[in-house]
Amino acid sequence: MTQAPYARIAGELRHRIKTGELAPGARVPSTRAITQRWGVAMATATKALAVLRQEGLVRAVPGVGTVVADTAPQARSARSPADDPAARARIVRAAIALADAEGTAGLTMRRVAAELGMPTMSLYRYVANKEQLIAQMVDAAFASEPLPARPPESWRTQLELSAAIQWRLYQAHPWLASALNLSRPLLAPHGMRHIDWALAALDGLGLDADARMHAAVTLFGYVRGQAVDTEPEARATQASGITAEQWMDAQHDRMTTLLAQGHLPHFASVATEVDLSPTSLYQFGLTTLLDGLAVHIQAATPAARWPEASSTSLPDGVTTTP
Repeated sequence: MTQAPYARIAGELRHRIKTGELAPGARVPSTRAITQRWGVAMATATKALAVLRQEGLVRAVPGVGTVVADTAPQARSARSPADDPAARARIVRAAIALADAEGTAGLTMRRVAAELGMPTMSLYRYVANKEQLIAQMVDAAFASEPLPARPPESWRTQLELSAAIQWRLYQAHPWLASALNLSRPLLAPHGMRHIDWALAALDGLGLDADARMHAAVTLFGYVRGQAVDTEPEARATQASGITAEQWMDAQHDRMTTLLAQGHLPHFASVATEVDLSPTSLYQFGLTTLLDGLAVHIQAATPAARWPEASSTSLPDGVTTTP
C-alpha cells in the first residue's frame, strides 16, 4: 500500500530525529522548505509537521520555527551532541565570562552563541534553557576552587576555610551570589559540597541532625547574603565610573549636615571612627556567627570533652562570662 505523501515525509523526519541526526532543539524543515524539497503542496507539509507534533517529537518555538522536542527519543547508539562534555564546558565558560563582565540580566542564549560563533538554536542541544545554563555556571564556578581533600582538624577552622573560599568566589564572580536562592536551591553538586563539608565538620560535637543542618545552611546563606550586593555595586561602578569609596566621599558634606542635626547621636559618635567595608562586615559577622555556634556546641557537649577548658571558656578560644 502506497504511503500518503504527508506520512512519507513525517516518516523520514521521524527517522532523522530518532537516529540523532536531528537532536533536541535542532530546527526541522519548515513547511516552505518541505514543499520545495519534496515537491508537495503547503497543506501536505503542514499535515506532516502536525503528525510529528501530535507524537511529541517536535514543538513550535515563537520567532524560531519548529524544533525537535526535548523529550524526543534518540537512538542510544548514536552519540547525541548533549553527550559532549567538552562542548558543554565551552558554552558554560563563555557564559561565565559574559556574566562576569556584564551580569546575568543581559545574559541570553543568543549572546552566548554569538561569543562562540555558533547558531543560537544549537545551544539548546546542550542546555534546555537559560535557567539550566545558569545552574551549570554556578556549579562550574564552585568547581573552580574546590575544598581540600584533607580538612583542617578544628571544626571552626574547617568552617572558616569553607566560608573564605565562598567569599573569594563571590568576589571573582559578582553574579554568583544573586544566582543562588536558598528557598529554591539549584542542584549544583560543587556548591552543595560546602554544605556537606560543614555537616562533616560539625559531626560528633553533640549537635543533632536538625542543628547541624541549620548551622551548615545558615553559614552558607550568611556568606552569600554578605556578597549579594557585589553584582549591583559592580554594575553601578561600571555604569557611572564612580567607585563605592568615591560615592561615599561625595556624600560627606550631606552626611555631616545630617549628623549635625542631632537626631542620630549614637551614629554620629562612632561614624568618624569606624571604617566599614564589605570585607570587614563579612569578617565581623562570620566571627560572631561562629562564636554563637561554639556556645551551642559547648551546651550540647559534656564538660568532659573539654578538659582543658575552664567553666568560662569555650572551644577555639571563644570566651564568655558566666
